[in-house]
Amino acid sequence: MKRSHYIIGGLALAISMPSCLQAQTTQPKDTTMTRTVVVEQEYNPDIMDASKVNVLPKVEEPTVSKKEVEYATTFFPATSVPAGLIRPYTGKEVQPGTTPGYVRAGYGNYGNLDVLANYLFRLSQKDKLNVRFQMDGMDGKLTLPFTDSEKWNAFYYRTRANVDYTHQFNKLDLNIAGNFGLSNFNFQPESANSKQKFTSGDFHAGIHFTDETAPLRFNAETNLLMYERQHNMFNESEANTGIKETIIRTKGDVTGAIGDQQLITIALEMNNLLYNGYTKNVSTGDEYFKNYTTLLLNPYYELDNDDWKLHIGANVGLSFGFDKSFRISPDITAQYIFSDSYIVYAKATGGKQLNDFRRLESICPYGELPEANPTATLGYVQRPYDTYEQINGSIGFKASPYPGLWFNVFGGYQNLKNDLSYLGFDPSNIHSGSYLSFAQDNTDNLYLGGEISYDYKDILGISAKYTYRNWDSKTEEYLLAVKPVSEMSFNVRIHPISALNINLGYDYINRKEVKEYAKMTAINDLHIGASYNVFKGVSVYAQVHNLLNKKYQYYLGYPTEGFNFLGGLSFRF
Repeated sequence: MKRSHYIIGGLALAISMPSCLQAQTTQPKDTTMTRTVVVEQEYNPDIMDASKVNVLPKVEEPTVSKKEVEYATTFFPATSVPAGLIRPYTGKEVQPGTTPGYVRAGYGNYGNLDVLANYLFRLSQKDKLNVRFQMDGMDGKLTLPFTDSEKWNAFYYRTRANVDYTHQFNKLDLNIAGNFGLSNFNFQPESANSKQKFTSGDFHAGIHFTDETAPLRFNAETNLLMYERQHNMFNESEANTGIKETIIRTKGDVTGAIGDQQLITIALEMNNLLYNGYTKNVSTGDEYFKNYTTLLLNPYYELDNDDWKLHIGANVGLSFGFDKSFRISPDITAQYIFSDSYIVYAKATGGKQLNDFRRLESICPYGELPEANPTATLGYVQRPYDTYEQINGSIGFKASPYPGLWFNVFGGYQNLKNDLSYLGFDPSNIHSGSYLSFAQDNTDNLYLGGEISYDYKDILGISAKYTYRNWDSKTEEYLLAVKPVSEMSFNVRIHPISALNINLGYDYINRKEVKEYAKMTAINDLHIGASYNVFKGVSVYAQVHNLLNKKYQYYLGYPTEGFNFLGGLSFRF
């Protein structure tokens, strides 16, 4: 009954607030990136990837579009796949015709829930309004690792509501958008807090210059990002340890064209981070969260011709207040096309990553910000410093020697300052998963890998990928226990008839073994999904994960679901 109240309440609250959303033709982008919104066609309900653990390096890979599929992907952390695994290769995207509306609803064991509704309003030839509501989650009994088969009544629900309006002028677009988000879940037994709730609300306004032939172009936007963590384990004796974070983000860029093939751009971003609530220890007066400002400057030059694609620039980061710093990193990519089917590429990139509350949730939603133990040497932090990628350099080779077949091999090196991770809080009982804490250290990462894909018309698609990573931590080796070492994925798409889509996949991730620390069992997920168009506008879908019923963890001490399924209906209108 409580879950029903929560669902109804989440829907009512979401409808009452503005929210940021774009049509499927342009997925909403992270506000840390330049925002571009173009809403010119009907909504296409592409199934989004699962929430991912943001601990892996970004590796330049071939861009592969997705074909329309109906089966859902579970989104909640209990079954989410960490970053770095490619999702099923599904070929060319197909638009659904003239159907601005889409509704999907599914349910499964472990209380798995999947609800999505979207509608694109064409107010006029130049005015578009897109509205979206999404809810996913689970509620079921899981077996705790490192215990004698102890059961845990786990639940995790996420609600998202978005609204996105675009007006097209002759040479620029005006976009106004808003977003509301709610994550509600519980910790495993014996944690400092029993439940957690993350609440977010965003507002965006921006203009985007659309005339690509103009010699001088510009973009500008402003964002108000609000986020609240209901609990933080600063002091277990305090009843209310909630913290509110407000980010005022202003961004802009100016681009000048040099002929038809060359551009020079200067981009600037300013973030003002403000905190209130339980920002300090009331007993000692120690202040954990202080306001601060970051400035990010990115000048670059671009060349794009028949043979070369060059991007040469630099990322300059400057912080005031908390985390005072000044850093410079490269922003260079080069790609040489020596035939239509063979490409050599290289890159050397970097830059600042704000460790704001949104990123904390993406890395580990169960992580808390405790009072640091002065005797601990495991890198615990009360307020994380921003992570700075000093360099991420890689080289690679892409080729398509045969129609439908392509492959990519790559290798590189990554250096991170104040790399953000997490681990068990209690140094005296490192196998205990009672609660997790964020921690930081400088890390290095050598990686290499390859991927291959074959697509036969619209009937069959096969893809595979393997990546090996060698992590090194300067002082806090225990942080490497949650880092992935080897990743492998294999996916098969079958489209035997027009109404039926089938996907079979296998994901494997092995973590680094750290002496005298808890070893996380390798992720081992065999899964299958299918969708069938019953008649025009109506489809049934189903998916099954963990077909082998393996026991493993995405987050230290937090179990995943065993054999689990989810199925439902979708409607276009």
